[in-house]
Amino acid sequence: MPKSRMPEIGGETAPGFEAVREAFAANLAGGQDVGAAVGVYLHGRKVVDLWGGIADPETGRQWERDTLQVVYSTTKGVTAACAHLLAQRGELDLDAPVARYWPEFAANGKERVPVRWLLTHQAGLPVIDHPVTPAEAIAWKPMVDALAAQRPAWEPGTEHGYHGLTYGWLVGEVVRRVTGRSLGTYLAEEIAGPLGLDLWIGLPTSEHHRVSRILTDPGGFDVSAIDLDALPEPAREVMAAWADPSSLTVRTMRVVTPPLDHNDPAEQAAEMPATNGICTARSLARFYAALIGEVDGHRVLTSETLADAVEERVSGVDRVLRVPVRIGTGFGLPSPEAYWYSPTAFGFPGLGGSIGMADPGSGLAFAYVMNRLREGAPDDRAASLFRAAQSAARSAAQSAAQSAVRDIG
Repeated sequence: MPKSRMPEIGGETAPGFEAVREAFAANLAGGQDVGAAVGVYLHGRKVVDLWGGIADPETGRQWERDTLQVVYSTTKGVTAACAHLLAQRGELDLDAPVARYWPEFAANGKERVPVRWLLTHQAGLPVIDHPVTPAEAIAWKPMVDALAAQRPAWEPGTEHGYHGLTYGWLVGEVVRRVTGRSLGTYLAEEIAGPLGLDLWIGLPTSEHHRVSRILTDPGGFDVSAIDLDALPEPAREVMAAWADPSSLTVRTMRVVTPPLDHNDPAEQAAEMPATNGICTARSLARFYAALIGEVDGHRVLTSETLADAVEERVSGVDRVLRVPVRIGTGFGLPSPEAYWYSPTAFGFPGLGGSIGMADPGSGLAFAYVMNRLREGAPDDRAASLFRAAQSAARSAAQSAAQSAVRDIG
C-alpha cells in the first residue's frame, strides 16, 4: 500500500522540538485540522513556528506564513493584559469602582462594582435585557450604553459567571475612558507595535485578505439530540442549561442577536475585545512570552504585575457555564485535568480549539490557532501539540542542568 502524502508544512522548529512538527503534521494528515498554525517560545526564544493546510477551502488559498486567524475568546487574555498594563503604569486602579472612570456605569446598583470584577466575571453582567443587533455591537456605543444601564443578574461579587461576550465591551470601555483610545488602538500602540506583533483587535482593511475562513463542523453541537436522563450528574445539569432557551447560559451567548459572524469583514474591522482578536500563532506565542519575561529586550508586564494578574481570585462552579473554573484577574487558570495545566500556567482558550498560554514556571509560551471549529466532540489537536512542546522543554531543561553540573565539575 503506498504511503499517504504528508501535508506541506511551512516554518521551523529548534533542535529537540521536532515532535511538535510530527504532531502538527498528524493533525493535518488525519483531517482533524483544515488549516492551522502553532507557535512556541521558551525563555523568550522562538523554538516552534509552523503553519500548514488550507486557509480558505472556497478558493483553495493555502495557509501561508502571514495568514491571520480569528481566535474568539482567546482574545480575552490580550484584553486583560491591556488593563494590567494601565494598572502597572498607575493609570488604572483595578480595585476602584468602575464608576470612577465610567460614571454612567453606576446605574441600577453598580456604583460600587470594582474594575477587577469585570475581569473576574463577578460583575453580574453576562446578559442584557434587550439584546443588540450585530450592527449595534459593531458600533460600540449601543452596547456600552446598554451595559451601563443594565441591572446585574446577581449581586456583584457574590457569584461568578462567564461574561462570554460582554467582557470585551466592559473592559474595553474602561480602557477607553482612561486613555481616550479604543482598546484595539491601545493594544496596537502600546503592546503589538513595540513587540512587532501581528495581533489585532479591530483589523485594518488592508489586512483582510490575509484572514483564514472560519469553518464550523456540520451539525455543530445539538443539545436536543441528547438524552438528559441518561447523563450522570453534573453533566445533566450542564446540558439542561444549554437546552433551556431562558437559562442564563443560553442568554449569555445570545447577547447579540442574530449571532455574530466573524467571517464578516465588517466584524473583523470592528472591536469586540472578548471575541474577535485576529493574529498569527507566532505573534500570540510571542505576546505570552513577553508577559513572563523579556523578548528581544521587551517585556509587557513586570513580575509583580503578573503575579497580581494570575493570582486565583475565583474558583468553583461557574453560574453561566455550569462547570468548575479557576480565574485570575482576566486570565484563565487551568484545572488539574486540563492538558495545559501546571500550578503556574495561565492563558485563555477560544471557541473551537484555539489557545494562548504561558507558564512562568517552565518559561514556556504556547499558541495554537486554526480555522476548523470543533464543538461537542473530543478535540486533542492543541493537546497533542502542547504535550510535544512541553516534553521538549523539559528535555531542554534537563540538558541545561546536566551541562551546568559538568561545568561546575
